[in-house]
Amino acid sequence: MKSNRIREMLNQGKATLGTRVHSTYPGMAELVGVTGNFDYIEFPAEYMPFDQYDMENIVRASELHGMGSMMKIDFTNRFYVAQKAMGAGFQALLFADHKTPDEIRETIRYCKSDTPRSGGRYGYPGRRFIGYQPDLVQMDHAARLDETVLCFMIEKKEAMDNIEEICSIPGVDMVQFGPSDYSMSHGQNAREYMEECRAAERKMIEAAHKHGVAARCEIYGSPDAVHYYHELGVRHVCFGDELKIYNKFLREEGRKMKDMMQSWKQDFPGENE
Repeated sequence: MKSNRIREMLNQGKATLGTRVHSTYPGMAELVGVTGNFDYIEFPAEYMPFDQYDMENIVRASELHGMGSMMKIDFTNRFYVAQKAMGAGFQALLFADHKTPDEIRETIRYCKSDTPRSGGRYGYPGRRFIGYQPDLVQMDHAARLDETVLCFMIEKKEAMDNIEEICSIPGVDMVQFGPSDYSMSHGQNAREYMEECRAAERKMIEAAHKHGVAARCEIYGSPDAVHYYHELGVRHVCFGDELKIYNKFLREEGRKMKDMMQSWKQDFPGENE
């Protein structure tokens, strides 16, 4: 793909729908693509083992079906991984665990092109992002690089305390609330801190919209949950999680199957005696 689908949809004010795929097997990305229901996939690299071949193959599979791609990135090695992800062709990056506005500014700097205009630290590597095109001039590459959508998790107490400043930083395209880390940063379990998390998420959404930043939410249960976020003005949704879906199937349907097969023992008396 020569254009950034996620960026184009943001610029056009369109709602976006993604889904989370944990598997590095590119067939899973294609499985999402053939449905025609999703604008992009999110690969949560923060949680999964992967290599750089996986990164390129996930993006290739997404592009086959006209989908965009997002990669969720750890905090500690974010500069290296972010640049490799962009080199592979990921159109959006979702950064975890930032606390301060200065940390976010530094991350943005490493994701922007190394040009006088952008002042970033990403150069002209001969990677897939350039499309293996020897005739792609440097400034065209820089322009495409600067279109990468940068999304930040707001999941720490310190980040929420600075949410207005964070949302006013040039280069912050999207924010998303993270209840698990937010609760942990307060020394609480999420189940016991849910009302506070809901209030914090609403505060984040309000600040984002005030500063022209897109707000993104995650929904892993019934699609009906989207109505709550729609009323808050959220237009960007990640719906479904590969591991959560399979885990639910194994626990619930697997239990039903196990219980049904327990009766088989009665068909063969003495088999297990």
